[in-house]
Amino acid sequence: MEHNLPHTISLLSRTPAALDALLRNLPETWTFRNEGENTWSVFEVVGHLIHAERADWVPRAKMILQFSETQTFVPFDRSGHAREIQGKSLAQLLDEFARVRVDNLAELRALNLRPVDLERRGRHPVFGAVSLSQLLATWAAHDLTHLHQISRIMAHQYREAVGPWSVYLGVLQCAGHSSS
Repeated sequence: MEHNLPHTISLLSRTPAALDALLRNLPETWTFRNEGENTWSVFEVVGHLIHAERADWVPRAKMILQFSETQTFVPFDRSGHAREIQGKSLAQLLDEFARVRVDNLAELRALNLRPVDLERRGRHPVFGAVSLSQLLATWAAHDLTHLHQISRIMAHQYREAVGPWSVYLGVLQCAGHSSS
């Protein structure tokens, strides 16, 4: 499937509501536990999504449009979510994520991107030349990765409780796919 900007925006616009429906008012045992040492809790994943909204997608899209490959993206701080979550509740994070996502999608729409713009390239600090289309497709896939991660973290809490059924529960067989 090729990247399609309206389809990307359609998916991105749904993530805050999906997270809200799944997570709001859950007991903290679901949202503050992780999968073990050096793994994130659901709470931390939501903080990471907020941090990515502020530091990654739209800022990099604008950088591509303004500078093309003449300037390299600032490396993404994979621990930047720690600042986002400090002193906040999960409800506050869900509200904040919804706000920043709405703002970012409005900003993305305001760019009035044309097919020629989507072909423009920027410079990633690790991957080198990347297109705006690839960046925007990655934004959508990033959301899906973290929705998957959240379901995996939550299922992990019942890893022992399900007993022998664990062999039939793919979410319990998955070891993860990314460090962020």
